[in-house]
Formats: sequence, C-alpha cells, structure tokens
Amino acid sequence: MVVAEVLTGIALVQQSVKFIKENIETAKDIGQIANQIDDLFTGEKQVQQARNKKSGGGLGDQFGVDTVAKEVIDARLAAEQLAEVARMVDFRFGHGTWAGIIAERAKRIQAAKEAEAEARRQKIKETREFEEAMKNFLLISIIVVLTLAFFIGLFTVVL
Repeated sequence: MVVAEVLTGIALVQQSVKFIKENIETAKDIGQIANQIDDLFTGEKQVQQARNKKSGGGLGDQFGVDTVAKEVIDARLAAEQLAEVARMVDFRFGHGTWAGIIAERAKRIQAAKEAEAEARRQKIKETREFEEAMKNFLLISIIVVLTLAFFIGLFTVVL
C-alpha cells in the first residue's frame, strides 16, 4: 500500500535526521555519519517514489484527500529535513561540504547508470554474435548435409 511505503520512507528520514543531530558535533569526519546520510537519501527517495506512484490501491486510496495530503506533507517534511541536515553538515564541516556530497552522489549514480547501460549493450552484442554464429553453423550444416545427400544420391544412381 502506498501509505505504508510513505511511512517507511518518512520514518527512515526522521530516524536518520535524529541520529545526525545527536552525533554531528562529536563526529570527527563525515564518514562517521555517512551511513545515516545514505539512509536519509534512501528515505527521501522512498517518499518521492510513493508520492509519484500512480498505480496500486483503489481510486479512493489513490486520490483521497487524506492520502494526497499525507504524501505531499511527507514529501515536504523530507525536503525540510534534508535541508536541515545540509545546513548542519555545512556548519560542522565547512561551507560546500553538502554540495560536494550531492555532487559526488550524483556522479556515482550516473556512473552506475552508465555501467548498467554498457553491460546491457554488451549483453545485446554478445546475444547478436551468438545468433550470428548459430545462423552460420546452421547454414554450413545444411550445406554439408545437402552436399552429402547429393553425392550419396549421385553414387547410388551410378552404382
């Protein structure tokens, strides 16, 4: 159900923000809160996915005022908490740290997408090469069988 997914996402966001707030002052480097930042991004993504999801549930569930309002409010809460963490990280580790995190994350996501696309292209190429090899094998096999049949037929006629 969509509402359950939103609760999971917003709960993960809230849990991550709480941990970061409690530990940011004692963190010696960003790595000490990196897992919670990952969870924060995961929770925010879940909230956005649940909000954008169009299928599932009945019409009343999808378009009911309470469901729509909850999804919109949860998305805004997640965005606010993300902005709050951004301010805390920049305040603790220096201006631009959060922007650097966002940029590196985007770069890694893009690299993963490109690697996935390349793997898909390679798989398609290998499949095509295999199909071509099978076509050639079948063609050669048919030619050999027909040639053998011709010579067998020729020798049976001569004998």
